Amino acid sequence: MREKIDEIISTAISKNSSDIHIEPREEFVKIRYRIDGILFDQDTIPKKFQSALISSIKIMVNLDIAESRMPQDGKHKIKSGKKAYDLRVSTLPTIYGEKIVVRILERDKIQLTLSDIGFRDELLSSYRQMISKRNGMILITGPTGSGKTTTLYATLKELNHKENNIVTIEDPVEYQLPGISQTQVNYKIGLTFPKILRSVLRQDPDIILVGEIRDLETAKIAVQAALTGHLILGTLHTRDAKGAFSRLVELGIDEYLVKDVLLGVIAQRLVRVIPFGRMPVFEIMEGYSPNKGMRTLKDEALRLFAEGLTTKEEIAKIIDIN
Repeated sequence: MREKIDEIISTAISKNSSDIHIEPREEFVKIRYRIDGILFDQDTIPKKFQSALISSIKIMVNLDIAESRMPQDGKHKIKSGKKAYDLRVSTLPTIYGEKIVVRILERDKIQLTLSDIGFRDELLSSYRQMISKRNGMILITGPTGSGKTTTLYATLKELNHKENNIVTIEDPVEYQLPGISQTQVNYKIGLTFPKILRSVLRQDPDIILVGEIRDLETAKIAVQAALTGHLILGTLHTRDAKGAFSRLVELGIDEYLVKDVLLGVIAQRLVRVIPFGRMPVFEIMEGYSPNKGMRTLKDEALRLFAEGLTTKEEIAKIIDIN
């Protein structure tokens, strides 16, 4: 069975898949790959091999094979050709057995710089001005799988000078960044974003990455840190850049504090381009100035369409163009 698992993973890598979905159904096990943001059917495996398949994957990533009632998470490192990959494995109990999703992370991708990831020159110049500040908050918004982590890591790589003390708080740590102190939340032992952030502030940091600002406590500490001499990078789940302001207010941060602390917001998506592959679409709001000639996600996506790089159908999958 391990040979079959290796085949599933190597095929996924050869197809440049970001995720493998192993889904027990009533009569068989479905294998699907996510490629350029779209799930495709790949294979079916007879039901009689389901238990052995699931157990072999769990053994590979050091999960408890006897526990099938609770979700579990694990990881594994592999090499394929000359490239190294991290596999993030998540299990989920379903009525037909445990579903497994394997996220494939290519380690070399973390070597991307801000110049590599797809910013237009004008937007890159604006963003570099933001991250040159010594204090304040910069937020990146977008759904899961929109490239936020790649942008954040490329940002940290540019800011990673010997005079900067950079600390990250992540859930989970996706890649290891040389020269940067990275911390991972662990809810099982009470190691939450707020708890780590309070401790980090006693470590004399210059720049702090907060993987996700999802609650009032984290938001309050992050805003206070940004107001007292730290550069805070973080993510929010909002539809666009303007939504970041509203989201912080909804969490309970006073409007005047948000206006004082916010250096800017990036919203981003990944759009499929002709013939295949994906590229990022960025929207940048400088400070809180949503009406200051900002080019929106829609504007930037339609520019790609006008240049013949994508189609309106692909744009409509990621943003509302009506």
